[in-house]
Amino acid sequence: MIQFKTPFGPVQAGHQSRKGHKLWDAPKGRGNPYGTQSKVVQLSRRRQPSGDTDKSISKRKHHRVLLGLAAVFLIMGITVMSLNIRQITVSGNSRYTKEELIERIFPGKADWNVLYCYGKDRLREHMQIPFVEDYNLVFHSPFDVEVIVHEKSVVGYVSYMSSYMYFDKDGIIVESTNEEVEGIPRIMGLSYGQIVLHKSLPVEDQKVFREILDLTQVLTRHELGVERIQFDSRGDATLHMENLEVFLGDSSNIAGKVLRLSNMLPELEGLNGILYLDTYDPTNSNMAFTFKRKS
Repeated sequence: MIQFKTPFGPVQAGHQSRKGHKLWDAPKGRGNPYGTQSKVVQLSRRRQPSGDTDKSISKRKHHRVLLGLAAVFLIMGITVMSLNIRQITVSGNSRYTKEELIERIFPGKADWNVLYCYGKDRLREHMQIPFVEDYNLVFHSPFDVEVIVHEKSVVGYVSYMSSYMYFDKDGIIVESTNEEVEGIPRIMGLSYGQIVLHKSLPVEDQKVFREILDLTQVLTRHELGVERIQFDSRGDATLHMENLEVFLGDSSNIAGKVLRLSNMLPELEGLNGILYLDTYDPTNSNMAFTFKRKS
């Protein structure tokens, strides 16, 4: 039995004091009861969850992840912005030079960026370029792009009000501009109604209209540089080529007349006058034609 000295005298553990207070029971077994109690307290403290500490560690890890992601995205952004197109080739163009088309399709600095250019080409409509039906961008590599141009098939044009209306081989008005384009013959001397874009050229005389289409297609096939085609009141056609005029007459044998003209051009180079091909006869390969010089 363990005894303790108190102001009231010796007291045994587990007994009550003179004033009725119960004292604590000493733990059974060997060793200091205070040491045993201290160990229990320490164990219990270790088992308690440290919530504030875990939250602090979690926040630090979260911040590190965010900083790492930000660094990755920053590096990726810098890398992407530095990927610019280095070489551009253009094919299928005849009415525009390579430099003119590049200036229209890649007008700004951002348009030379590979990612921006690819996304713009896939997600947006292509810009409208006169006499160009459409174009395709082919990426041979991230730095090498080819522009494939699909030009409209324009064979002639007429003047209407303050604009020039260009038509294709079927007589459909495909373009309207305020400027004349070289290499396309201007049709003069016709009477027509209201001209509407993407509609057929409204020529009053359908026979003449058919002749216009046939003649302009033949001229395009032989690549003859005709500046304008003049029709008179009878429907006879005259070609104007610099200092040379070629009277074709009516629409009979029009392909043969143009072919003969193409073969004779080297002999007519530098001459100023009128060549009469209205007497062309496909059965006579040795016939002569009249040429009148102009003073």
